[in-house]
Amino acid sequence: MNRVHILVEGQTEESFVKTILAPHLHRFGVHAVAILLTTKRVKAGGHFKGGVTSYSKVKRDVQRLLGDSSARAVTTMIDFYGLPQDFPGKGNLSGTTCYERVEQLEEAFKADVGEPRFMPYLSLHEFESLLLVSPETVATAFPDRSNVEQELKSWTASVSPEEVDEGPESHPAARLQRLLPGFRKALHGPLITARIGLEAIRDRCRHFNAWVESLQRLGGA
Repeated sequence: MNRVHILVEGQTEESFVKTILAPHLHRFGVHAVAILLTTKRVKAGGHFKGGVTSYSKVKRDVQRLLGDSSARAVTTMIDFYGLPQDFPGKGNLSGTTCYERVEQLEEAFKADVGEPRFMPYLSLHEFESLLLVSPETVATAFPDRSNVEQELKSWTASVSPEEVDEGPESHPAARLQRLLPGFRKALHGPLITARIGLEAIRDRCRHFNAWVESLQRLGGA
């Protein structure tokens, strides 16, 4: 079994990896281990976890995980939206589509770390995009709210869920919170994505699917 460390942004992503992605990858001979990004260390040795506050902290955690020579690879599950300005390549993105831009940023990230076992993945545009794969499933989680399904469908009428976007007021999380005041990422994210199912998510989210395929190949199956 090939072990892969997945550095995740928060508890929602950690739960997603543990309950949905890891069981899938296990069938391909890949043992995926979710590890929360460390955001702050204190002298006593304790730490707070979750969220991206600076690139240096992300790189530090990546390098720490790469120090495990028995790991087949190290990857990430970090939101593309809201990355700090010191992230490699952030200041000179030239892609015309979000897919081109995220690939440029991942390439710059990989080059800066400089380790062949590192396979960076940035979620377009953030984890909440995955919920937009199935407006029907989101609506069933909020039965007291009217017109949820119709509103969600309008967001992806002409684009994929991953293309909903990176505006300060229009990124997926902001939209969901306005539409559904009771929405809580840590609670509803894993619940709804589990109901949607990994294959449906992969079918609608090509960047996410490419990442899953790259992880499957690490098992050699």
